Amino acid sequence: MAGKGPCDELRSGLMSDQHSFETLAIHAGNTADPLTGAVVPPIYQVSTYKQDGVGGLRGGYEYSRSANPTRTALEENLAALEGGRRGLAFASGLAAEDCLLRTLLTPGDHVVIPNDAYGGTFRLFAKVAARWGVEFSVADTSDVAAVRAAITPRTKAVWVETPSNPLLGITDIAAVAQVAHQAGARLVVDNTFASPYLQQPLALGADVIVHSTTKYMGGHSDVVGGALVVSDPELAEELAFHQNAMGAVAGPFDAWLVLRGIKTLAVRMDRHTENATKVADLLTRHPKVSQVLYPGLPEHPGHEVAAKQMKAFGGMVSFRVAAGEEAAVEVCNRAKLFTLGESLGGVESLIEHPGRMTHASVAGSLLEVPADLVRISVGIENGDDLLADLTQALG
Repeated sequence: MAGKGPCDELRSGLMSDQHSFETLAIHAGNTADPLTGAVVPPIYQVSTYKQDGVGGLRGGYEYSRSANPTRTALEENLAALEGGRRGLAFASGLAAEDCLLRTLLTPGDHVVIPNDAYGGTFRLFAKVAARWGVEFSVADTSDVAAVRAAITPRTKAVWVETPSNPLLGITDIAAVAQVAHQAGARLVVDNTFASPYLQQPLALGADVIVHSTTKYMGGHSDVVGGALVVSDPELAEELAFHQNAMGAVAGPFDAWLVLRGIKTLAVRMDRHTENATKVADLLTRHPKVSQVLYPGLPEHPGHEVAAKQMKAFGGMVSFRVAAGEEAAVEVCNRAKLFTLGESLGGVESLIEHPGRMTHASVAGSLLEVPADLVRISVGIENGDDLLADLTQALG
């Protein structure tokens, strides 16, 4: 039998779920290196591992597509933060989604997807999974009755984003989980906008959590990654099999970057929320803005549900410009401190026009976004500086 190696030490780093989120974020999966005492898990930039005889794997490692100690540290950290049994780290959020779809579904199966979702998710269903024989229906997942009506005898999964991208819609996770489970379907929750610091979908009845770890988990706009977290051990094994068989895994350096970012997730999300609240308040009073979409606003239709299932309301704000599409594009172009760019969740503030950028793939579909919509990812800069920039951008 192989002796205890560094991978065993990393695995033993998973802490009790009795610890607070902030403590888990820093310590879960982050055991000090047994060889040097380094307090940060090493980047195991390695493809293969010396075996102690044929079949004698040292700590279970043989080839880094199947498992890598740095990725193991991240996956254990993810599971701890979401209160799940197992976390799986991927090369991107869409790679995680693709693995999930091909694990849960076979040709002829049906999925209910939201009428407000990330454009790449819709593209995956409409242009990839559909060619494989997977069918889907679109429903307003903030309306439990609409979800129930969209379910068919062949529905294997209900997919939600909450808050959603880019309209910041809110879905009652517990209520939709009940509807999905009554139909024999699993509930998948994309928790990217909230992060596990603000929302715990598994505790509310979800079966699978999806993350683009590129966003708030990484937090510094320097890595692309994705993740799945589940509680069901049988599903965890099926996902792990497909992860290995398909191979779109997080590389060790990418896993290390996400793990580093997670250490400050709690303090970053507090600041993101603080700044976003100030931004939403400014926008609601601006004469050139016709509508502000932020679940922290009392007038938001999902405010009460968000207040019930989220710790706070997050750093994403969308708004509609009264003068229309071209004026919305000009707001994006005039912003200076808010960087014009896709993605979200970094320490720096970003601004974009979803209709022409992140959600161009849903044009002409039931998920098409308003042409006058602007989406901003509010960073952790000085809040007054951000307000001044938006004021000048709006003119």
